[in-house]
Amino acid sequence: MMENLLNKVYGNIVVLRNLYGQRRIPYLSPEELYELRDTRLRSIVNYAAKTVPYYQDLFKTMKIHPSEIRSVEDLEGLPFLDKEMVRKDPVYFISTTRRGKNAIPFLTSGSTGMPIKIYHDRYSLLANIALGEREREVISKICGRLFGYRTAAIFYSGSTTDKVQELYRRWTFIPIRPEQFTLSVLSPVEEVIERINHLRPDVLIGYGSYLETFFKTLALRSLSLHLPKVLVYVAEAMTDEGKTFIGQKFGIPVLSQYNAVEAFKIGFSCEERKGFHLHEDLCHVKVVDTNGKKLTDGEKGEIVISNFVNHGTVLLNYRLGDVGSLSREKCPCGRTLPLLSELEGRMEDILFLQDGRFIHSRAIWGVIKSIEGVLKYQLIQHEPKRFELRLVTVCKGTYLRIVDRILDGLKNLLGSSVTIESQYVDEIKPQEERKFMPVLSLCKPR
Repeated sequence: MMENLLNKVYGNIVVLRNLYGQRRIPYLSPEELYELRDTRLRSIVNYAAKTVPYYQDLFKTMKIHPSEIRSVEDLEGLPFLDKEMVRKDPVYFISTTRRGKNAIPFLTSGSTGMPIKIYHDRYSLLANIALGEREREVISKICGRLFGYRTAAIFYSGSTTDKVQELYRRWTFIPIRPEQFTLSVLSPVEEVIERINHLRPDVLIGYGSYLETFFKTLALRSLSLHLPKVLVYVAEAMTDEGKTFIGQKFGIPVLSQYNAVEAFKIGFSCEERKGFHLHEDLCHVKVVDTNGKKLTDGEKGEIVISNFVNHGTVLLNYRLGDVGSLSREKCPCGRTLPLLSELEGRMEDILFLQDGRFIHSRAIWGVIKSIEGVLKYQLIQHEPKRFELRLVTVCKGTYLRIVDRILDGLKNLLGSSVTIESQYVDEIKPQEERKFMPVLSLCKPR
């Protein structure tokens, strides 16, 4: 009991220590913002050079002293990191300090079919509550109240959000953050509606494709729902048509927050919804071409991030895999944070089943992530009740050892009457010109 109390006291101290001025930072002058950014950069570079094996070896091999990296422009001298490098040896990128050794592991969502283990130190996770004030300012303005608004989040059980919220419950006192309730993407639509009508949240958060499908289902079936004051989609994209439909049909403004397991704070949309305001002092974003050359504002390319906050897994010049473009335009909202004007987020498929249910692809990931040995996976829906599962594992023996457990989990989720043909493969390629999707539906919903 005493240990739990001390943990919560510590957690609240961390939050309060980082809370001051957070709502002011998005409005700083560019000079003030860049000084704050480069101060964080120098700190994390010095930390990485001393305590992270990858950077210890890198600086020694390249004969670079960490003091030579003074601003984000100096990051150009460091090589890029890609997902495969981190996936193969995640420990190589973790600090050997106590913060690194006690860091908490998170698996990326598997949206590329290749999950990666990223470690976040507890201090940065707790500080993330305070850093969220920048995003909560937008929501509170729309809700018309600074404190006390309710939030309902629709995710799968065991998601990154679930894990973080559980940590917050154990390490902070509840009043320090908005009241949040978690609903499941696995619940039938009627059950989700019943819970929302009971909770009456001001804010509804969820995956882009799930929320779009959910509100279109409401309209098609003329179902009654307590309407939130604002909708926030995360983790994946929502179509422009979907955002327009929800805004016009239900009168709900649709916002988005840009984040990843590799960096919990990348950007957020404001009241104007002109793009994403980037948390430049927390996570630097640059856009490069296929050869790694930095592109000018307005040119579309691959997004590369450098996370200045996490002291567990340290990632500088990390190829996130998303596609977007930066903008020089100033947002009418008055915030001075750089703008990501365009982001080609990954749209994840929804599986529509014969019994009328729809299953979000993150629920499939919820089955896969609990089983060790999967390097890459893809579930293809050919017909409402016929599926194909492709698995890349370390070896054929690993596949034979785990495949039945995966099939049992999938049938428990999709229904015992479905047919799932499974096969061990060495590689999974994208279908035709489409980006690779770990969950792919080839049958259209009615």
